[in-house]
Amino acid sequence: MSGRVRGKRNVLVAGPGERPYTQNQYEPATCRIVNEFSDHHRCHGFAMSTYDVDDRREYYRIEDTIALEFTLLSGAAAHSSDVLHDASPLFNLLSDLHLMDFESQHLLRHISERDRTLANYLKVINKRIDLLGQAVAQSLLRDIGLPRKVSLSEGGISFNNAQPVPEYSHLAIKMVLMPQALGLLLRARVVHCSQRADGQYEIGTEFEALTDSQRQLLARHILQRQALERRQARE
Repeated sequence: MSGRVRGKRNVLVAGPGERPYTQNQYEPATCRIVNEFSDHHRCHGFAMSTYDVDDRREYYRIEDTIALEFTLLSGAAAHSSDVLHDASPLFNLLSDLHLMDFESQHLLRHISERDRTLANYLKVINKRIDLLGQAVAQSLLRDIGLPRKVSLSEGGISFNNAQPVPEYSHLAIKMVLMPQALGLLLRARVVHCSQRADGQYEIGTEFEALTDSQRQLLARHILQRQALERRQARE
């Protein structure tokens, strides 16, 4: 992969264990910027707006509307890298459904190569499970509250809040991404908190200790949103 920038020539390469993105895949390679001093980078035609200085990563950021709530982590929980689990069995069920679906996709592709009829049947079963997941999500949305506008990337999430949140504090962010009803409970660190003209506070966070599955699920959701926006722009 290669990228064009002003001033200096950069080379974009896929990170360890990551696959190059193609237009018919929902699993993009994360682009690594070899030269960190350039003032503008592009990857596969998409502008990258979130920059991780420590890891030299940039992520494509989307505007989205999701159900979201968060809690402050303290003590050992704030500095742990263990996967978080929610107190709600329904939310954990929703998360597990999507993780199992994601982890089984490569098996479904192998089955499709050998037995198309069986693969089609399994796809129907997956659609039924998706419908059950959406029903569970509707119940969860009533508990989490009204959806709110956010700015989301693989690297972090920004949102508005009625109260300030201390910078450098650690959060457990619980969110449901629509329309696929993807439930995620992620660790994040507050990197900025600034008051807006309307009295709300803009909270900017970066995700911490994401598993590979969580990162890939986020990437797939972001690419699906991009594809939807492009279709809507053409209509």
